[in-house]
This record gives sequence, C-alpha cells and structure tokens, in this order.
Amino acid sequence: MNKFLSLLLILLFSLIGNQVIAGDDGQLKLNENNNNGYLETNDCFEKVNRGIFAFNQGIDKVIFKPLAKGYRMFPQPVRSGASNALSNLGNVVTVPNNVLQGQFKSAGINSARFLINSTLGIGGLFDVASYYGLKKRDKEDYGQTLGVWGASSGCYFVLPVLGPTTVRDSLGSVINIIGGDAWYNVTVVNDTQYFSEADYYTSRLLSGIDFRAKNLESFDSLEKSSVDIYASVRSLYLQDRYRKVKNIDKTTDTLSDDDWEELDSQ
Repeated sequence: MNKFLSLLLILLFSLIGNQVIAGDDGQLKLNENNNNGYLETNDCFEKVNRGIFAFNQGIDKVIFKPLAKGYRMFPQPVRSGASNALSNLGNVVTVPNNVLQGQFKSAGINSARFLINSTLGIGGLFDVASYYGLKKRDKEDYGQTLGVWGASSGCYFVLPVLGPTTVRDSLGSVINIIGGDAWYNVTVVNDTQYFSEADYYTSRLLSGIDFRAKNLESFDSLEKSSVDIYASVRSLYLQDRYRKVKNIDKTTDTLSDDDWEELDSQ
C-alpha cells in the first residue's frame, strides 16, 4: 500500500505542472507560420473525463488554490529562491531528454547550469549561471521525447487529481518514475544519508504550488470567461504539449512558468 501511495504522489506532482488552462473553443487550433490548421487528438472517454474534471476542479478550490494563495504571501526573494531551486532540480530530467532528442548544445548548457547553480548558487537558490551567460533553457520530459521520436499522443483523458494527460504523456511519466529521474533515484530508490523520500515529495509538491501561484489570475480569468471550461482545458493542454514537442518558441496563453522577478515587475 505504501508503494502504491508513493507512486500516486509521484504521478500527482509530476503532472500538476501540466494542467494548462486558457480560453478556446474546444478544438486544438494552431496558428503557426509553418502549420496552419488543426491537430486531432481523440477525447475517447469524454463523458467520464468531464465527471473527473469536475471532481478535480473541486479539489483545486479546496486544496491547491488556497495553498497557492498562501505561498504568494511569502516575500518575493523567498519565492524566487524556491523557484530557482526547483528549476535547477528539473535539469536532472531535462538534460537526458536533451540528449535523447539530439539537443546536444542545450544538454551542455543545462548541465553547466546545474553544476554552477548547485555549487555557487547554493543548491540552486540563486541563478548564478545566468550571470555567466548560461541562460535558462526550455524544460524537456520523456513525453516530449516520445513525441519527437514520432509517437502519436493517443487518446486524451483526465485522471482523478492528476489532471489532463494523454497516453504518450502518461507513458513518459512512467519512464520518469522507473529510472529517468536522477533526483527520484537519489531520494527514494537509494538509501542515502543525505536525502530522504520526504525531500523528493516536498520538492514535487512545492513545484506544483509554485506553478499554481504564478497562474492564479489566469486560472480565475478562464473560469469567468470560458463557456466550456472542460473544452478549454483540453484544447490548451494539447496545444501546449504540441508546441513543446515541436520546440515552438511561444508560450501558451495564460500559462506562465516565468521567474517571480519577471512576474512582479509586470
């Protein structure tokens, strides 16, 4: 039972950052220069998905939104330090996926960023690497890698608590759990004197809260303006994943994972 709960927690905090929402008409409409048209992804279980989605919205209102509001009460330097440390940890997944996708320059930059920020940046609390010209690169994961290799997204579905995903992205999360995440291997799989399972789960929880806090206004705006919030979430989740697989340098509407300094200056 403990192993099952551990797996559930890992999946939860791995996918929470992927719960992308923004207004749309329910279809995935792309308007890029080199790809005007629609990208089809079947919603194979729509009736069930809508029920699960409603349940997840309730969980968000009761748990994640209040936590995000409380998190935003911390001073900006505290939030920035936490975001920097979490972003730095993310490189242990991004770097191997850079290599698997043939992005060797990005792999080198992200590796250097991880080493510099983990040491001079005191565990990643400070983004020292940027001062040396090593700017932060896009995150990569195993779902994106499978997409780059040609795997189709498969059916879209909604998981209880975990939120929107596809067959391909779920498989990517499983790959991450069974060996693709060095941070998970150090904290959970291996018994070390420096880290424990609690360190991993705490980092995943903070990552989800940090993302939710950065998008509080955007999420609220969507709920007020969307005629069909389920269709909007589905559409923008798929659009965001498409852009990440294709490495299109454009942020999905209302989705923000910027630094807290940038957000506070707007």
